[in-house]
Amino acid sequence: MKELKLMKGNEAIAEAAIRAGADAYFGYPITPQSEILEYLMAEKPWEQTGMVVLQAESEVAAINMVYAAAACGKRTLTSSSSPGISLKMEGISYIAGSELPCVIVNVVRGGPGLGTIQPSQSDYFQATKGGGHGDYRMLVLAPASVQEMCDFVPLGFELAFKYRNPVMILTDGVIGQMMEKVELFEPQARLTQEEIIKNTPWATTGRTPDRERNIITSLYLDPYVQEKHVCDLRDKYIRMEAEDVRFEEIATEDAEYILVAFGSSARICQKSIDMARAKGIKVGLLRPITLFPFPSERISELADQVKGFLVVEMNLGQMVEDVRLAVNGKNKVEYFGRFGGVIPNPDEVLTALIQKIIGG
Repeated sequence: MKELKLMKGNEAIAEAAIRAGADAYFGYPITPQSEILEYLMAEKPWEQTGMVVLQAESEVAAINMVYAAAACGKRTLTSSSSPGISLKMEGISYIAGSELPCVIVNVVRGGPGLGTIQPSQSDYFQATKGGGHGDYRMLVLAPASVQEMCDFVPLGFELAFKYRNPVMILTDGVIGQMMEKVELFEPQARLTQEEIIKNTPWATTGRTPDRERNIITSLYLDPYVQEKHVCDLRDKYIRMEAEDVRFEEIATEDAEYILVAFGSSARICQKSIDMARAKGIKVGLLRPITLFPFPSERISELADQVKGFLVVEMNLGQMVEDVRLAVNGKNKVEYFGRFGGVIPNPDEVLTALIQKIIGG
């Protein structure tokens, strides 16, 4: 029998980490994601599974602990909110450069700076364009429900180990704090050390009779060696774009206008679609689930079929740039957003669609 539970989004992530067989969580409290750490400490998974849960002395310390555990082939994750993720960015660049798998959760709040503790989507650029230094990308998952907050944790680990790359779950304070019914998946056993050695031949698990010790680094002093390394990373990102683009479409079959939104903005847009169709306006929604890799190909296809796009975001307009690149001048693309912690409502979205795209 499936286990159902009423949970906050942050709690669902924490419970999913335990059930996904995570070896370690390293974090630091910051609103609006502190419940992740609080839930893990209350559940004491180290007594059930041996999972390590540690509040580090800072965000910088936490991300470097993630680096160390990931280098050992462990399933490890961390979480924070916008200013805390900024502090982790150097470590994330090191993790990506060293090709290590991990899951990073960002429950976004309004910025820049300390900003507000209210929800926002203003970290889209930071998540999808690298954020730290150097040529690197993270695979970015954008949940739109508490159920997806749960489901994207094991998916995040799967993708992180598939590509040996950090995966970010980019969510916001709306979904982190809201409560919904969650269908919990069956617990997965943590891998034994023998299984880790077998499944992660690259990990720093020590010298064995069959293998020399591994060395993990992101430092290559020879520029030609560094260039080759960056080319290999590029090839990996191209493979992500070929194999792991995810998106959802709602009412696009007969749509004349398309809303593009992710996360909590996509939930708001679903109500706007109902309101528009009640007025005889055929509107559909494309919701990117992976923000990188981005569903550019599908958006390009829709650009040949519809009369225009409205991109809805809780920021000054960030994802709209990727939509415009995908449309490539074939169609009209406009933006509507609220920011600084203000949440748009369905009426505002519909009004913006009529004024900016339909006209009138």
